Amino acid sequence: MYLIVGLGNYGKNFDNTPHNMGFMTADAIAQDMQLEFTKNKCKALIAEGFFCGEKVIIAKPQTYMNKSGVSIQEFVSKFKIPLTNIIVVADDIDLPVGTIRYRAHGSGGTHNGLKNCVEMLGTENFARVKIGVGKNENIPLEDYVLAPMPKEKMEILRESVKNAKNKIIDMIKNNHTFQI
Repeated sequence: MYLIVGLGNYGKNFDNTPHNMGFMTADAIAQDMQLEFTKNKCKALIAEGFFCGEKVIIAKPQTYMNKSGVSIQEFVSKFKIPLTNIIVVADDIDLPVGTIRYRAHGSGGTHNGLKNCVEMLGTENFARVKIGVGKNENIPLEDYVLAPMPKEKMEILRESVKNAKNKIIDMIKNNHTFQI
């Protein structure tokens, strides 16, 4: 069983914001796997089914961003999902717009959602894909990550979401665990 968790903020007013790269990637993965987000489970909106013979749960936590780990911890407890089969997708202000970085483990860095995931799981040993959204030194961080991205940056980020989706899908097709 694989658990793919896209971090983001629920609600239409957060569409196309830097903080919703995880949700956008989760949506793209579900669409590619022909799964739909139809259920609420473990404080998340989920799409679940089978892909390449593997059970897959794609989750979009419906908590505040800085409490995303609560949902992941519930999935791990309820379904006994090994950490090697979990991947979390999030934005990263410390990476240039459009950059994708895969990590098999590591700290939450400056991302409060990832910090909470580390705290709730009690370990840094879970995989994550970070999508660079850059930052604007002239805008307070909270305002930047929650404001809609300009059209030209969104075009770059949509391509990054597509690349992140393809990487994750290829890993599942190849029955790859996310090495710790």
